[in-house]
Amino acid sequence: MGARGSVATTVVAGAAALAAGLHPPTGLVTETEPFAGCGLPPLDRLVFGGHDIATCPLPKRAEALAVGGVLPPGLPAAVNADLAAADAAVRPGGPQPGDRRSEQELIDAFATDLGEFLTDHRLERAVVVNLASTEPTSEDEHRLPPSSLYAAAALRAGCPYVNFTPNTGLHHPRLTEAALGSGLPYAGRDGKTGQTLLRSVLAPMFAQRALDVRAWSGTNLLGGGDGAALADPSAAAAKNAGKARVLSDALPTEPQGVVHIDDVPAMGEWKTAWDHVAFDGFLGSRMILQTIWQGCDSALAAPLVLDLARLAAAAHSAGLSGPRPDLGFYFKDPDGGPAALAEQWQALCGFADRLRAAKPEADAVPEEDR
Repeated sequence: MGARGSVATTVVAGAAALAAGLHPPTGLVTETEPFAGCGLPPLDRLVFGGHDIATCPLPKRAEALAVGGVLPPGLPAAVNADLAAADAAVRPGGPQPGDRRSEQELIDAFATDLGEFLTDHRLERAVVVNLASTEPTSEDEHRLPPSSLYAAAALRAGCPYVNFTPNTGLHHPRLTEAALGSGLPYAGRDGKTGQTLLRSVLAPMFAQRALDVRAWSGTNLLGGGDGAALADPSAAAAKNAGKARVLSDALPTEPQGVVHIDDVPAMGEWKTAWDHVAFDGFLGSRMILQTIWQGCDSALAAPLVLDLARLAAAAHSAGLSGPRPDLGFYFKDPDGGPAALAEQWQALCGFADRLRAAKPEADAVPEEDR
């Protein structure tokens, strides 16, 4: 979902570059030693498609990202065929302005697209990953937001689901029972790429050292589509909820402070995140820690998306189902499990062991029967 956005374009271009040996798999956790032999789908066997309401083709979007310094110069031309093939498999998203289709009609249409994608490309399975823009929060429990329509379609089509955004997705109360009864693995929500990644390391450090954190405030300056979407206060509130949750889960008491998100179009696809932490030490000594994180969200997110797609596919192949708290390493708001990054890493490595243990069983099934 959001197949023509910056993150999705970087995912497709990056996967093609790695499969062709043009770049090393920097940032791709599933290409490290702990995940060897887990039955993950090879990068050169991944096929991309999706939904989007945007109409700019992936090759053109990749060219713009290269101009902005997100993709290496020359890469869009080198992987143009892969980008064009993925773009040919992108279907119109929805609901569009003035769209009169009912919720059920939209879910049916999206699920049909997914089924045709599987058939047309002769795929073993498809993993649905939500990379769409952040939605405004809604208090209406009876109406499914767009992200939940797509999530319901994933269930209908029998596809594992990953929510890399703070959007509702499968977390809508109307979908809870269907998700649990689907027999599908799913994970999310809201990918942890920068500021919150640091928070999930630093907050446990303060707790383990018995240091009293009094206040933790932050500011994000960003441009691009994310900056424009998060200029909506309601959308920003949904994003900030995950950042705050990391602190409340990792610290004995939730500190004072808020996170501000400011849209700065001149920054393009780049982001600066600043955190100010006020804490008390021995005998009440007052101290300050400040961090600055400067990076490109698309380049930070893309390898995580590839990791999650491969891990969700392997989980589905191994017959695992339900929410995957063992993938909390990747999320601000995981489906349970520990909050500290080090403990989340151990859980992820345990998940890799579980996939390895299940692999011989999967390998015993003849390929034509899978």
